Amino acid sequence: MTTESPAQIVQGLFPLLAEGKTGEAAALFADSVSFSIPHPPGIPWVPEVGSAEDMRTFFELLRTHVRPKEFDLRQVIADGDDVVLIGRMVSEVRKTGRDIDTAFALHTTVEDGLITRYHLYEDSYAVAKAYFDD
Repeated sequence: MTTESPAQIVQGLFPLLAEGKTGEAAALFADSVSFSIPHPPGIPWVPEVGSAEDMRTFFELLRTHVRPKEFDLRQVIADGDDVVLIGRMVSEVRKTGRDIDTAFALHTTVEDGLITRYHLYEDSYAVAKAYFDD
């Protein structure tokens, strides 16, 4: 069992992703994960996710299709096992060269040292506008 707080565990995810360590990032997740990212149909980097291995696939797809440019974590709210991160991120869609510039909220839950919930809320209109050619 880990001595890290849920907030520390969740915040440890971002440096791993920034370094492209998708396997190590996925290892922070439990065998069963509640995953949600409301998004327009046809966005290729948001697969069906239910496990740590699926999270690895998600992180790899995200890296394939989107290039991170800015990540500004503005607030971390922790209450027991729940951690909510609020911030802003800018990413370039590789297909179009357009930026997704959006505020976000990420609701996570950590149980027994592993992340069991990953619910990301962002501007889905900005995602669609940056990805689709029309």
